[in-house]
Amino acid sequence: MPEQAFFRCCHRCWHSAEMPCPEVVACRTAGPLCHDDAACFARLKAAGTPHAGVPRVRVGTGTCGLGAGAGRTLAAVRDWLRDHDTQACVSEVGCIGYCVGEPLVDIELPGRTRVAWQHVTADKVPALLAAALGGETPAEGLLGQLRGSADEAPREPWPGVPYLDEHPFFAPQTRWVLANCGIIDPDSLDEYLARGGYRALSKVLQTWTPQEVVREVLDSGLRGRGGGGFPTGRKWGLALDAPGEHRYLICNADEGDPGAFMDRAVIEGDPHRLLEGMAIAAYAIGAQKAYVYIRAEYPLAVRRLHSAIAAARACGLLGRNILDSGFSLEIKVKMGAGAFVCGEETALIHSIEGKRGMPRPRPPFPVAKGLFGKPTVINNVETLANVPGILDRGAGWFNALGTESSKGTKVFALSGRVERTGLVEVAMGTSIRDIVFAVGGGIPEGRAYKAVQIGGPSGGCIPESHLDTLVDYASLQAVGAMMGSGGLVVMDERTCMVDVAKFFMDFIQRESCGKCIPCREGTRHMLEILQAITRARGREDETQTLERFQGVVNLTRLARVIQDTSLCGLGQSAPNPVLSTLRWFPEEYEEHVFDRHCRAGVCLELRHYHIDEDKCKGCGLCRKRCPTGAIVGSPREAHFIREDKCIACGACVEACHLDAVLAD
Repeated sequence: MPEQAFFRCCHRCWHSAEMPCPEVVACRTAGPLCHDDAACFARLKAAGTPHAGVPRVRVGTGTCGLGAGAGRTLAAVRDWLRDHDTQACVSEVGCIGYCVGEPLVDIELPGRTRVAWQHVTADKVPALLAAALGGETPAEGLLGQLRGSADEAPREPWPGVPYLDEHPFFAPQTRWVLANCGIIDPDSLDEYLARGGYRALSKVLQTWTPQEVVREVLDSGLRGRGGGGFPTGRKWGLALDAPGEHRYLICNADEGDPGAFMDRAVIEGDPHRLLEGMAIAAYAIGAQKAYVYIRAEYPLAVRRLHSAIAAARACGLLGRNILDSGFSLEIKVKMGAGAFVCGEETALIHSIEGKRGMPRPRPPFPVAKGLFGKPTVINNVETLANVPGILDRGAGWFNALGTESSKGTKVFALSGRVERTGLVEVAMGTSIRDIVFAVGGGIPEGRAYKAVQIGGPSGGCIPESHLDTLVDYASLQAVGAMMGSGGLVVMDERTCMVDVAKFFMDFIQRESCGKCIPCREGTRHMLEILQAITRARGREDETQTLERFQGVVNLTRLARVIQDTSLCGLGQSAPNPVLSTLRWFPEEYEEHVFDRHCRAGVCLELRHYHIDEDKCKGCGLCRKRCPTGAIVGSPREAHFIREDKCIACGACVEACHLDAVLAD
C-alpha cells in the first residue's frame, strides 16, 4: 500500500468506530479517540526499516559543522566503510548546539546506546570507526552517551561513559525547542514521527476547535520569541476574530542580527517541528496558506525546509484535507535578499508582495490588514516551534516553567569571548551569570568579564554588576536590554564598549531603509559622533574638536529623538546600543573624549606610540614609512615621535624590525 494511503487508512481506523485494519489492532489502546496515531505509525514503519540490526553512524552537518569540516568527515566515514566492506547506516543530523566541538560524530551499535565524539576531523575517522564498531569507546574526543527517548526501545548503556545530558554545557539546559536538533535526521519524516511528531496536529484537527486552540496557547503564556514578546495566543485571537474570508500565516525566519543563528539551526536540524507548529497556528486562525520568509544566505536550511514540506505533503500532513479533517494548508518558501529591515513585519509583508521591503505606519496592524490586505499573523521560528509541545502536553506543562511574566524556555546563540560557544536553551528565569559561566564555561584565559550584548542591534549590554539579571522580558528591559531574537555575545576586558556601540551603529545605519528621516539621518549623525571620539588628535582641527565635544553632549538627546520619532520598531530601537553603553560604561566614553585614550587598545587611532631609546639603532625605516613626518632623529641615533603630528596609523610598528616602537 502506498505510504500516503497507508497513513490515511490508519488514521481513519483510529478516529472512527469501524473495525481497524489488522496492522493497527496491536497499537490501538485508547479507543476511537486515540491520538497516538503518528507515533504508532512510526513504530510500524521503524519495524520494517532496512537498517535494523546494523550499526549507525551520524555526522553533524549543520552549517556550523560543515564550516568545521564535517563534509570531509562524512566523506571519510563513507570511504572507510566502503574500503573495509563494513555494513552500517550513515546519516546526517543537524547541530546539537555544541558548536565548539564540531565536527561531531555519533556511533550507535545494535542494542547499545548512542555515543558522541567531538573534533572528529577526517584524519581521525579511521581510528574511531575501527575502535567504535569493534565495541570500544576511545577516550580521545569522547563527549558522552545519549539517553534514549520514551518512544524508543530500551538500550544497554556503555559502562564508564558519562551521559551527554550531564556534560557542563548541556546539564543546565532545558531542551524543548532543540529536543530533536542533532538527534534525528532532518530529512527523515519517519524519525520525527517516531519521537511523537505530528501527534499534536492530529489531536488538534480531530478534537479541537480553532477557538480552543487559541485559548490553550493563550493560557500557556507563550510570548513571541522574535523580540517584542507579544502574547502569541492574543495575536492569534485578534486574527481569528478579524473580518475577512482569507487569512495568512507568516513564519519570520529572516534572522539578521549579528551573532544570531537560532532559526537557522532549528530549521536545519528539525524542520518538521516548525511545519507542525505552522499547521496548528494556521488552523487556529483559519488560514489556508502560509509563508516561510527565510534568508537566502541559509541555503542548507532552505533545502531541508523544501524537503520536509515535500515529505509532509506526500503523507497527507500538508496540502488538501489534512488527515481527512477538512482542513487544508499550503506552505510556500519565500527567500529574502538579506535586508535587515525585512525583519520588521510590515517590511517583510511588502517583500512577500513583491514590493520594496519598507515599513509602513501602524495601525492598521497586520492581524487586521496584512499580506495582500488580509488578516495576517507573523510569528518567528522559535515561537512556532514551541506550539506542538504546548498542544501535545497542555498549557499547564508549558507555563509551569519560567517566571510570572515569561513562561517556557528561550534559545540563545552563545558566542564571543566564552569557552563553550553554541546554541543553548534555558528555562526562563535563568540568570545571565549561569548562561555565561555554567553553560558557557566562563571567559577564556582567565580574563575578566566585561559585558554581554543581548538582543542584537536592538538590544543592549549587561555589565558585570547585573550578571544576575534573569532571562525574563521585564528584567532585561529594566537594565536597558531586551530579549530580542536570542543573540548573546560575551565580551571580556579586551573589548572597547565605545567600539561596540560604533559597530552596531554602523550596522544599523547601513541597514536603514531610509524611509523616515529620524532613522536615516539620526543614525548617521550618531555614527559620525562615535567616529569622531575615536579619531586621533592629530587628524582634527579646532573646529572639529569643538564639534566632537558638542556631539557627545547631545548624543543622549539625539538618541531619544530617534526613539520617539522613527517609523518602525527597528528605528525606534536603533539607539539602544549607544544608550546602553553610555549608561553602564560612561568612564570609557570620558577616556575617549577627554584623555584620548582607549583602555582596551582597540581604537587604533587613540594609541600612543613612542620609541624605546635603548632598542632603537637609528636605522630610519620608521621615519621613512611615517606618512606625516611625525618621527624625527639622526642616522644611527635613537629617534622619537612627535605626538602632535602622529595620526596613530601604526606604520612605524610594521616597519621596525627591532620592536623598538611601542604602543599603549
